[in-house]
Amino acid sequence: MTRKIIHSDHAPKAIGPYSQAVRCGNTVYLSGQTPIDPATGKLVEGSIEVQTTRIFENLKAVVSAAGGSFEQIARVGIYLTDLANFAEVNKVMASYFSEPYPARSTIGVSQLPLGSQVEIDAILVLDQA
Repeated sequence: MTRKIIHSDHAPKAIGPYSQAVRCGNTVYLSGQTPIDPATGKLVEGSIEVQTTRIFENLKAVVSAAGGSFEQIARVGIYLTDLANFAEVNKVMASYFSEPYPARSTIGVSQLPLGSQVEIDAILVLDQA
């Protein structure tokens, strides 16, 4: 199966040897996004809600570059350095998705790249071409 690299200039550039997303058939695997402002390349400051919103906007840019929408996201993975932020992240996620919601996991981790408090990845399933 051929892999197609997906890239958006409206999302942060990769900070390592990986792509923003890779399409295999009709499935798009989105790399984890941290709350990096694509215009500055720096982490946004502010509450966990502000940071999570930046991440979902970054993901939205990559999903759009893949030709999809959030309604086609099948799975979301959330990584938090403090699980006490779970409710706030849920609130932001609920503003981007509606029922039926994607599958999801939320995992507590000790650290994330660049000192981020939250990272989110996703799997998008596009309609048959």
